[in-house]
Amino acid sequence: MAEEVQKTESQETAAQVEEVVVQTDHVQPAEKTAMPAVEKEAPVTLPETDEASNKETETPKSSSGDDAESEQKVPESGSFKEESTRVGDLPDNEKKALDELKQVVQEALNKHEFSAKTTPTPTPTPAPAATKEEEKKETEAVVAEEEKKPEQPSEPTKPEPEIAAQEEKETEVIEEKTAPEVAEAAEDDGAKTVEAIEETVVAVSSSVPQEQLPQSPEPKPEAKPAVTSENESKDTKTEPEMGPEEVYIWGIPLLADERSDVILLKFLRARDFKVKDAFTMLKNTIRWRKEFGIDDLIGQDLGDDLDKTVFMHGFDKEGHPVCYNVYGEFQNKELYQKTFSDEEKRQKFLRWRIQFLERSIRKLDFRPGGISTIVQVNDLKNSPGPAKWELRQATKQALQLLQDNYPEFVAKQVFINVPWWYLAVNRMISPFLTQRTRSKFVFAGPSKSAETLLRYIAAEQLPVKYGGLSKVGEFAATDAVTEITVKPAAKHTVEFPVTEECNLTWEVRVVGWEVSYGAEFVPSTEGSYTVIIQKAKKLASNAEQPVVCDSFKIVEPGKVVLTIDNPTSKKKKLLYRLKTKPSSGHQSFKDELCCA
Repeated sequence: MAEEVQKTESQETAAQVEEVVVQTDHVQPAEKTAMPAVEKEAPVTLPETDEASNKETETPKSSSGDDAESEQKVPESGSFKEESTRVGDLPDNEKKALDELKQVVQEALNKHEFSAKTTPTPTPTPAPAATKEEEKKETEAVVAEEEKKPEQPSEPTKPEPEIAAQEEKETEVIEEKTAPEVAEAAEDDGAKTVEAIEETVVAVSSSVPQEQLPQSPEPKPEAKPAVTSENESKDTKTEPEMGPEEVYIWGIPLLADERSDVILLKFLRARDFKVKDAFTMLKNTIRWRKEFGIDDLIGQDLGDDLDKTVFMHGFDKEGHPVCYNVYGEFQNKELYQKTFSDEEKRQKFLRWRIQFLERSIRKLDFRPGGISTIVQVNDLKNSPGPAKWELRQATKQALQLLQDNYPEFVAKQVFINVPWWYLAVNRMISPFLTQRTRSKFVFAGPSKSAETLLRYIAAEQLPVKYGGLSKVGEFAATDAVTEITVKPAAKHTVEFPVTEECNLTWEVRVVGWEVSYGAEFVPSTEGSYTVIIQKAKKLASNAEQPVVCDSFKIVEPGKVVLTIDNPTSKKKKLLYRLKTKPSSGHQSFKDELCCA
C-alpha cells in the first residue's frame, strides 16, 4: 500500500515538474510562471551543434535533516552557442528551406489566405448523413409494411373449394387492376423520393454556398446562378489587383524586411526545417492571434496583482533579457484564490500571462544578429505542491498556447532552488525530452542557486534576492561589479587607493557569507592614524543584510582596505563595487551601514 501511495505522489510530482519545464517558454516546446510541463516543440529547443556539450549541474540536495544536505548532481548542459539568425551563416539546406518558406508565404499573402475566414465545414457535414440514415429507415419501414399487407387478409378460414374459387376471383381482379395500382405506387414512391431529396437539400444548404446547390428546373431560378457565377468570376479577376495582404506578427510585417527572416527561422527550427509544417504552424499562429485578440490585449489593464510572480529584470552576460518566474508567491492563499479559484479567473490569468509575454517580445531585436530570445529563471522555492489542481490546469492551458504559438523564444531555462525530490522526477521526464531541449536546461539546488545564476548573469544585473547587487539605491546597473574568489580558510583584502578629497561609497557581498567582514582607512601621511570604518564582524549565511553598503569621507590621501576572513572549508565568491563623489562642506567622515 505504501509503495502505491509513493508511486502516485511521484507521478503527481512529475506532472508538476513537467509543467514547470515547459511553461516558461517555449519556446521546441516552452516558459513558466507561470508555468511548466514536458516540452513538445517550439518553446525550448536548442541547437543541435551543442548536443555533445552536456555537463553536470550542481544541484538538488536531498534534505534529510535540518543542517545537512547531501549534494547531488543533476545532468545539465554546459554553455551552448545560440543558432545564428543571419541568413549568410546558415547551411545550404537551411537557406533553401527558408527560401521555399518565403515563396509559400508570398503566395499565401497574394491570395489573402491569412485573413480568409475558415468555413465551419466539419460541423454541418453530419446533418446530411443523419438525413440519409433517417431516409433509409423510413424506406425500410415502408417496405416492411408493404410486405405485411398481403399476409393480413388471410385471417378468416374458408373451406378449400371456397378458397380455390376466391383465389380465381382475386386473380381476375388483380389482372384488371394491376396497371392502375402500379401507376399509383410509382407516383407514391416518386413523391416520397422527391420529399427526401428536398429534405437533404435543405439540410445541406446551411453549409454549402448557394451557387453549389442543385438548381430548380424552372427557367427563372436557373438564370440567377448564372448571374452569381459571373459576379464571382469578376471578383476573382479583380482580386489580384488588390495586391498582397499585409500581415504583422509581434509587430513585424511578413516579408517586408530582413526581420521577417528571423521570424520565419523560428518557425522552421520549431519544425526541423520542414517547410510545409512550418507554414502550417505560422498560419495557425496568425489565425489564433486574431481570434485571441492579441492586438487589443496588449493595451488592456489587467491589474498588477501578479507582478511579483513573473517579472523582467536585467540582462544576462550575452545580452538576453531575463524573465523571473517565482512559484513561491502562490503560497499566498488570498492571491491563489484570486487567481485560480474558478474558470473565469484562470482565463484572466491566461490572458495576463500572454499579455506579459507579448509585451516582452515586442522589446526584442529581430534584426539579423540581434537578441530575439529570452532567458528564463524559474524559482521553485516554496512552490505549491502537485495537489494544487487549479494551478496545474492554468499551467497546462498556458503551456499549450506557448508551445503552439511562440516558437524558439527561450535561450536558456535556469531552474533554481530545485527541491531534493527532483532527481527522481528528472529521471522520469528525461526520456521525453530531446537532446536539444535538455541542453538548454540548467538546474541548481538551494545552496548552489546564486553561484549558478552568477555564471550566466552579471552581479550588477542580478537581483539581491538571488545573490546579486542589483537594487534601487546608490548604484545603477551600469556600475560594474568585481568578482573575486576567496580561498578556503584564508583572508582576502581589497584596497581602494584615494588621492583626492572625496566621498567614497562601496557595496560588498559574499555569496553565502559565513565570513567576517571589516573595513578601515589607512592614510598615506606618516604619523596619521588608521581609522576603523567597520570593526570585523561575522556575517551568517542567513544575514538580514545580504549587501553591506559603506561610505567614508576622505580628507587626506590614503586607501580604504576591506578584509574578508573565510574560516570555512569552502571557497567563497566576493562581490564589490565602489564610486566616488566630490566632497563638500566641512572635513569629517561618515560611516554608514545599510541593507539591500
